[in-house]
Amino acid sequence: MRTSRTNEANEANGIDAIVAARSASGPVETDEIEALASAAGYEVVDAVTQVGPEDPGTHFGSGKAAELAARAADLGAGTVVVDGSLTPGQHHALERRLPDGTRLLDRYRLVLGIFERGAGSRRARLQVELARLRYDLPRLIESADEGLLNEVTESGTPVYDVRDRIDRLERTLDDLPDPTEQFRRRRREQGFDLVTLAGYTNAGKSTLLRRLADDVSFADGDAAAGGATAGADAVSGKDAAASVADRLFETLETTTRRATLEGRPTLVTDTVGFVDDLPHDLVRSFSATLSEAGAADVVVLVADASDPVETFRERLAVSLDALAEQGVEDERIVPALNKVDLLGADERARRVALAEDRAPASAAAPIPVSVREGTNLGALVDAVLNRLPTDRATIRLPNCDEAMRVVSRAYDRTAVDDVDYAGDAVTLRCRGRPSVLERLRASARGIDG
Repeated sequence: MRTSRTNEANEANGIDAIVAARSASGPVETDEIEALASAAGYEVVDAVTQVGPEDPGTHFGSGKAAELAARAADLGAGTVVVDGSLTPGQHHALERRLPDGTRLLDRYRLVLGIFERGAGSRRARLQVELARLRYDLPRLIESADEGLLNEVTESGTPVYDVRDRIDRLERTLDDLPDPTEQFRRRRREQGFDLVTLAGYTNAGKSTLLRRLADDVSFADGDAAAGGATAGADAVSGKDAAASVADRLFETLETTTRRATLEGRPTLVTDTVGFVDDLPHDLVRSFSATLSEAGAADVVVLVADASDPVETFRERLAVSLDALAEQGVEDERIVPALNKVDLLGADERARRVALAEDRAPASAAAPIPVSVREGTNLGALVDAVLNRLPTDRATIRLPNCDEAMRVVSRAYDRTAVDDVDYAGDAVTLRCRGRPSVLERLRASARGIDG
């Protein structure tokens, strides 16, 4: 196999690429695969399409494969990107028809390269490498000569080396501690509610995180953040805030920031977005995204309402199924239909009706929003708050220094409704997680005793 095994993260920049796509029945759209190639750093110089059934040998058939090879040669394209999943046999057969030195990537392998560019932590880098090697191994075997195939179990062969590296990566990852679980446990002990943003890439999750985060200003509309308040310190897995640039895979690892929702301290996590025709095991191979959703108190499912109707319906269904696979109960889901500013009144109503028909009955009613313009975010925050575990407490304390520490802790970890100072007594009324309120009561009893 001619594909090199050097780090792909720096290879794509500036390289011309041709995208190739087929459909059993037209038309053939190439916008998304071109966007993915651009996100990987390639310069897309041409698109070759085909309408017809898949060829089991080369995916496209001999005639279209020859056309693709000719276009690559004429344009001097260093890479051909196929919008689809190639079997090892198809990959090998099609690659042999391309000019020498031309790299062949299918959709899965292209996205792996994007993940590799964005993986920051050691765990993420190892997980991406493991996914890449698992993908490459059958293609390496397919392209090997017969003599090599007879020796795959002997040390020193490329196939053996890859298998050995896979085994070592699996052992290393099993031994690494899970920082996300430690993070979740510590934050719950401190009284934070956990909210996860899920959905397809480019649906607006990173923009919503910026709207809600306490420590991030949003140009042209901070006041529209719909209940989020500014000024608190961030709690984040990354130093920089999530970007709102309109590009694919803006968030490649989970990013968590503090948001105070109507006085309630909350941690909001932006996760890796789903992608059309991308197996979920690829996402699981490098990220804690789905486990973050499974552990959250509330999952805000952000859907792009400006998608075509069929795309909107299909992506909503896939997202809901993925959340169900992670054990997210229906009542924890709040659907947010974003980008309604791009729709007329009739189309907006149609998307809401579709979402109401597809969303589980016990989930929150779908909420049409425009995150970029700040439209209807107050209703979204209210829906989130209505699904957070909440209790109310009235706590009476003696007016002393210890009581002031309890009141300060209540402000940090609950939504305080009122503090009444009357002579020698302090009456605190607050709302929050039942476990947090019980610890405040215990602290108050300790003072009384």
